[in-house]
Amino acid sequence: MSRRLLAAALALLAITGCAATSNAHTRPPSARTAHATASTPAGPTARPNFVFLLTDDLDSAETSVMPNLKSLITDQGTTLSDYNVSVSWCCPSRSTTLRGQYAHNTTVWSNTAPNGGFGRFYGKGLEDSTIATWLKGAGYRTGLFGKYLNGYPEQAPVGKKYIPPGWTTWDVPASGSPYRQFNYTLNDNGKLESHGHKASDYLTDVLNLKARKFISAPSPKPFFAYLGVYNPHAPATPAPRHAKLFKGVKAPRTPSYNEKDLTGKPTEVRRLPPVSKAEAKTWDSLYRNRLRSLQSVDDMIGDLVNTLKQSGRLDNTYFVFTSDNGFHIGQHRMPPGKNTAYVEDTRVPFVVRGPGVPAGRTVDKLAGNVDVAPTIADLAGVKSPGFVDGRSLAPLMRPGTPKTWRQVFLLEHGHGPGTQPPLKPPKNGVLEPPELLSPSTRESFYLAPYEGLDTGRYFYVEYSTKERELYDLATDPNEMHNLAADRSPPIQALIAKFSARVRALRKCAGKTCVAAEDAP
Repeated sequence: MSRRLLAAALALLAITGCAATSNAHTRPPSARTAHATASTPAGPTARPNFVFLLTDDLDSAETSVMPNLKSLITDQGTTLSDYNVSVSWCCPSRSTTLRGQYAHNTTVWSNTAPNGGFGRFYGKGLEDSTIATWLKGAGYRTGLFGKYLNGYPEQAPVGKKYIPPGWTTWDVPASGSPYRQFNYTLNDNGKLESHGHKASDYLTDVLNLKARKFISAPSPKPFFAYLGVYNPHAPATPAPRHAKLFKGVKAPRTPSYNEKDLTGKPTEVRRLPPVSKAEAKTWDSLYRNRLRSLQSVDDMIGDLVNTLKQSGRLDNTYFVFTSDNGFHIGQHRMPPGKNTAYVEDTRVPFVVRGPGVPAGRTVDKLAGNVDVAPTIADLAGVKSPGFVDGRSLAPLMRPGTPKTWRQVFLLEHGHGPGTQPPLKPPKNGVLEPPELLSPSTRESFYLAPYEGLDTGRYFYVEYSTKERELYDLATDPNEMHNLAADRSPPIQALIAKFSARVRALRKCAGKTCVAAEDAP
């Protein structure tokens, strides 16, 4: 056999090998968890494909440095401008995305066990019914490339080789430093694959290649490709080819950056000192690296769209781009991070292109990560289980607007001291770096647990400390003037209305969530 024929044969084996996964390291489904059911599709080629690209800690404004995202997804699809994450923290948000449930129903409140992380998700049997199991049960190829849940694979029965139910292809970091993009080990379909510090080991590029092999594999089955990139999470390591971009760029000095007057803010925010010059310098450096690290994600978007086009699958593929939570740098004097109900952390990008999706359109209806799983299921012709709290966003992805839609979106957060991720890797887990990369007076900053609402115009939050915040985004988009202390009858009536809605939503489940959200 010639070298050229041998290379071609090996390439074909690599591609087809990605499409098949051994079940030797998976856990059988639990009988105690509800599952989705598939409706009868028109045929194997009629069902759409899905590429779901989930970034890590992306602020909406940072998408401005991603030209491929704009030209290939945004300009060709629909943007949901009022898209929220219910919990602005990694693992709770990702759990909601996989299940279509609010955190008060997943009970995943943080990144680490016992009240969060992979250990909580696994221990509660939540893996047995996710968007992956629903689609696999309907005949889809399902692949996850990149970040799964914080703490994976700690507490898994077979350690680093564990593959959750529902995934036919699995390329997920199981140890090392994937947040730093180098020196990590992948669980590649049950086989451990070590990567070092060469340019070719850069994680986002490795995931890019593996995902493209998956979506271009010669299979009659439709596919669901879930790409969980670590960019631009701290330390936001860029690919070597992008390391010198954005010199001199500083974190945006929005009106709320290093806010002078913190009157009306929660106690923990009011305690924050002004941002020092040294802190601002460190945060600006982090911001530049965040922008640099996003360039490999933008390259990924271009490569994926090109692969879809070359394989003849682009016109029948929904491509979704979003983030697990937003990010703030210096707003209200807060250190770089998330975990708040402020708009920088809860409203994230959501753009979709695909069959029948209007191009270049923006829709301002309330939506969120609780809707991702039921939306994909709906578009795939799969009925979501009854436990799902969210709804299909398909009506927002078609011309026109629905006659009725949700009036509020629930925001919730249950974390407190001692729930930040460990700085040392667990025995079978992944090292998670801190948000702050240098000493700071703000390292212990956190807000009290809260529940709140986004109504599109207003942000309303109730803290466990009995403090409240109310902002009118129409007149105060930077959330600098808390209206909660306003004793005027109109404002107090709003607060009473919103507080009642929070009470209705805090324990909602399934259809009762939809009813509580839609009430006038």
